[in-house]
Amino acid sequence: MYSDFAYSYDALMQDVDYKKRTDYICSLFEIFDRMPTLMLDLACGTGEFSNRFAEKGVSVIGVDISYDMLAIAREKSFDAGNDVLYLCQDATQLDLYGTVDGAICCLDSLNHITDYENFCKAIERVSLFLEKDRLFIFDLNTEYKHSEVLGNNTFVIDTDDVYCVWQNEYDGKNTVEINLDFFTPQGDSYYRTGESFCERAYTKNEIENAFEKAGLKIEAAFDDMSQNAPTGTTERVVYVTRKVK
Repeated sequence: MYSDFAYSYDALMQDVDYKKRTDYICSLFEIFDRMPTLMLDLACGTGEFSNRFAEKGVSVIGVDISYDMLAIAREKSFDAGNDVLYLCQDATQLDLYGTVDGAICCLDSLNHITDYENFCKAIERVSLFLEKDRLFIFDLNTEYKHSEVLGNNTFVIDTDDVYCVWQNEYDGKNTVEINLDFFTPQGDSYYRTGESFCERAYTKNEIENAFEKAGLKIEAAFDDMSQNAPTGTTERVVYVTRKVK
């Protein structure tokens, strides 16, 4: 899962300002609680956030379902001299060695869980290992983004490291099937690989019910990278939730 995608992921995400986004998440921790000392980075991917939090002195457990993503993350941590613990686990079967005092899940990773029951299970597992009164901060792509931005559209991403054709199929019911074709330079030709997966946008009621069931209270919901309320054209919402029971 996410094997070919892993080796092109960083090239495709070059427009993400990880430092700015990490600082933004830190500001939310500080406003609503405090910086964690031991933090879960759920669906950590290639470890960009895990390493940035480690550099801020936070002990980090990075969890992802993809061995290939984690291989890249471990290499980054080794090169940077960061001591991050990486675990290959499905979010619905999250099993840590103890509790954490903060948790994050970034860049619409929870949207990749397209079964609502599994979505709820993943949140319940995070809550199980989160200390009471501590925060779980995450973001989700919106219904608007799925229907109006991703939709049935095709995108082309051309970087020095990879050429990607991104094709979407929208089912009209909040789920988008994403098909990626990667063309990686290899001598005078290109090596083609592909990856397919789905994302689901959840309704406000589905999100609220899932977190209430998991014993998490939604403290705030913001338009991405701001402290403004979401609007009808918001593409990504950042949620700040607190474990209350």
